[in-house]
Amino acid sequence: MSGKDLEAGPETGKGRWVVETLYEKEGFTCAFRADRVLYEEETGQQHLVIFENGLFGRMMALDGITQVTERDEFIYHEMMTHVPILAHGAAKRVLIIGGGDGGILREVIRHRSVEHVTMVEIDPAVTDFCKKQLPQISAGAFDDPRLNLVFADGAKFVEDTDDSYDVIIVDSTDPIGPGEVLFREEFYRAAQARLTPGGVIVTQNGVPFMQGDELQSTMEKFRRLFKVASCYLATIPTYVGGPMAMGWGTDDETLKSVPLEELEKRYAAAGLTTRYYTPEVHKAAFALPRYVEACVKV
Repeated sequence: MSGKDLEAGPETGKGRWVVETLYEKEGFTCAFRADRVLYEEETGQQHLVIFENGLFGRMMALDGITQVTERDEFIYHEMMTHVPILAHGAAKRVLIIGGGDGGILREVIRHRSVEHVTMVEIDPAVTDFCKKQLPQISAGAFDDPRLNLVFADGAKFVEDTDDSYDVIIVDSTDPIGPGEVLFREEFYRAAQARLTPGGVIVTQNGVPFMQGDELQSTMEKFRRLFKVASCYLATIPTYVGGPMAMGWGTDDETLKSVPLEELEKRYAAAGLTTRYYTPEVHKAAFALPRYVEACVKV
């Protein structure tokens, strides 16, 4: 998939091959067979398509870049959510920027200790179509009474709001199109101002092996804003090229090194049942390969 168009790959008689060209300029592409295109539209904000693939199930792409699949969405959503909330240990107010498919929201509201969730999505069409075409991802989360759903530019929202949050999760697209503003220092600075003392921000920072510049850029900005600027990793099959990085910014130096025994207690107290996240995985996710560490420390 490239730009605004779905590119047809080789015909096999079993469906059209959809080529994702996020890394085309680097000399790499991958493809998913679209056995059935369920929906395709120019929303006014971005190009949206939902299709079915025999291995990954229903998939959604925005502006030609895969965003979510039925098969492995749980990995991304669990790690973006449970790592910061359980590391914090007392999060009551959570802000989600992006996340129109509802997966982050679904995981956040599983924490009974969370009293309020604000979710800011720029494109109402994404949320509407995901409710209809990918309902299992949000699993009814949009009906939770703790939710304040706002359709607005996330960067402008954090600049204008007076509210504060214990955890901010930035479930953005790649820094292309509407998502580009969510990688600017102005946004990170405004988000920092919205964190409560001891709060933490987590960001989607791509696959470092393929997008090292993206992670490095965010870390340079985080170091100017937070006492702790780092990332943790999760391996998500859809996002090819190695593990994905989740940026980590906080002024609380203890959050990155919560003892395993304490994480186990918090996990048990939350009553969670997870498919990827465990307290052990949580701890291990902060152990960075040298090439990723180089992006963080440069």
